[in-house]
Amino acid sequence: MVPALMPQPTPLIFRAIEFAAAAHAGQYRKGTPVPYIVHPLNAARMLLMAGCEEHVAAAAVLHDVIEDTHVSFEDVKAHFGERVAELVANASEPDRLATWEERKRHTIAFLEGADEETLLVAVADKLDNIRSIREDLALRGDVAWTRFKRGRAEQMWYYQSLERVFRARFNGGVGHCLAESFSIEVAAVFGGEAR
Repeated sequence: MVPALMPQPTPLIFRAIEFAAAAHAGQYRKGTPVPYIVHPLNAARMLLMAGCEEHVAAAAVLHDVIEDTHVSFEDVKAHFGERVAELVANASEPDRLATWEERKRHTIAFLEGADEETLLVAVADKLDNIRSIREDLALRGDVAWTRFKRGRAEQMWYYQSLERVFRARFNGGVGHCLAESFSIEVAAVFGGEAR
């Protein structure tokens, strides 16, 4: 049972879950037997539990549908409105043909100037990703890095760069708490190396 002090989700969240589950049907997290939908649900759960507005949590549920499925910006806009569609687009890499390094540099630069709601979706997304990496490393050891396009050194650069952005951009509130959790996870995965 959800505590009385916590607002109950409205149909928006449930519609987003159904939409994302259908869009991600048959997809799995890289190199795992875990259905892909678990990841966006984890990101949305963090935001809901932290008291974020529901449209932000809905965007977290949907954050990979434009990038990783057949769904378009216009589809998201038609079903969930312009702001949710904007947040989902902001979470999507614009040029899937660019190199991994180019795409990650773009993400870092974009987040340095992004609005707070975009940052909230991003920190929840990346926090779930780094937690998954930590859990995978605990289960499989360094072989876990082989499921990624780039190895440990490149992942360390990326996650530590994200950590710097989140710490610089969030000066309090929910975002600050999530950024602190992100920093703890980055330290657990990479230690105090090359910050």
